[in-house]
Amino acid sequence: MTGVPASAAGGPSGARRAAAGAAPGKVLGASAGRSAARSAEGGTAGAGQGGAAEAAGARQAAAAGADGGGAAVGDGSEGAVVGAQDDGKPARGAKLAAAAVNQASVWNVANLLTMLRLILVPAFVALMLADGGYDPAWRALAWAAFAIAMITDLFDGHLARTYNLVTDFGKIADPIADKAIMGAALICLSALGDLPWWVTGVILGRELGITLLRFLVIRYGVIPASRGGKLKTLTQGVAVGMYVLALTGWLATLRFWVMAAAVVLTVVTGLDYVKQAIVLRRQGIAERKAALEETEA
Repeated sequence: MTGVPASAAGGPSGARRAAAGAAPGKVLGASAGRSAARSAEGGTAGAGQGGAAEAAGARQAAAAGADGGGAAVGDGSEGAVVGAQDDGKPARGAKLAAAAVNQASVWNVANLLTMLRLILVPAFVALMLADGGYDPAWRALAWAAFAIAMITDLFDGHLARTYNLVTDFGKIADPIADKAIMGAALICLSALGDLPWWVTGVILGRELGITLLRFLVIRYGVIPASRGGKLKTLTQGVAVGMYVLALTGWLATLRFWVMAAAVVLTVVTGLDYVKQAIVLRRQGIAERKAALEETEA
């Protein structure tokens, strides 16, 4: 009796019980195989090239499931899912990412701050020249408009870069708003006799010249804003703001020296930008020449 199987040892009834126990496994295996095959066929119908490959893998797993009893169900369903994702329809995550990219419309907070600065330019000029341009009260209001414009200049660019709100409108309008408010203040001060015209000429000439220079070398790269340039902008804002106010005594003397520092920084940083533009142009020409030689070779 040692070499006789347990089913045989039990006689006919044992054999029938063994057969009855094996039947459900075969039925489940066959059912799983058919389900996996249907999933594979669905993946083949809904998929492109990638989905067809996954469906082929599912059919192989279905055949294994028919012999082994159900392991192919998971593989077949995965093939169908992959096929459905590869049928040309964007996944849910892709839709959310596309929606996030499209949120940077023109009417975002960074552009609204830029528009506010543009609106403040004519308001500043009107306040600055009100009642002959020498009334301390009107000059204080003009200073408030100028201060708001300068403060928003610090925030709109930071918001645009931090929250991905950069738009074509912002790229064009932001530098225009910067130059407009500063230029309006300098011209008004010189027209009223508070600031020499040569100071206005140096500052505005430098700003317009560097802006033009950036456009001329943009094909070779972008001239980044330096720390000296940022310090120059801050010093200019403080100096012009002090001149807008009707200051007397030691504060009037202090604003003279602040403006002198702003003029020096304006000239020095301007020359530095010119140097950067020359280097950038030479590097761009050399890289293009090297690329052309590699193409010809």
